[in-house]
Amino acid sequence: MSEVIFREAVRADLPAVIALLADDLLGKARDFTEVDETYERAFADITADPRNQQIVAERAGELVGCLQITYIPGLGRHGAERALIEAVRVRSDLRGDGLGRRMMEWAIDRARERGCALVQLTTDKTRADAHRFYRNLGFVASHEGMKLPL
Repeated sequence: MSEVIFREAVRADLPAVIALLADDLLGKARDFTEVDETYERAFADITADPRNQQIVAERAGELVGCLQITYIPGLGRHGAERALIEAVRVRSDLRGDGLGRRMMEWAIDRARERGCALVQLTTDKTRADAHRFYRNLGFVASHEGMKLPL
């Protein structure tokens, strides 16, 4: 596997990030494959917020993975900041090659360097492979997550 670079996304990356988000069974049902003004606004909001990072994995000039990190301040855990990792995707033809592990380890290292007390994430209950992947990284299913669509 050639070298992979992890970096913050720039506007030119947006079409590839959107394609990665739509490149799985659940993503196909909730994401589009074309950039529209809603995606443009969301990307602008993410990049303008110092507590958010849209990260991409680039190999040989191609985007092969992405994730978003949000740093959340809080009073709990004695004022601890947490890192929330969302929208983790690896290009479908590269899954199982260790890229997802490298991406997550990179993100966890950033959170540790920032002084976060913990890293948290949610994963859909139907994603058994993802559950196994996160457990192998040391994550524990310690809470029951809930969502309310608005």
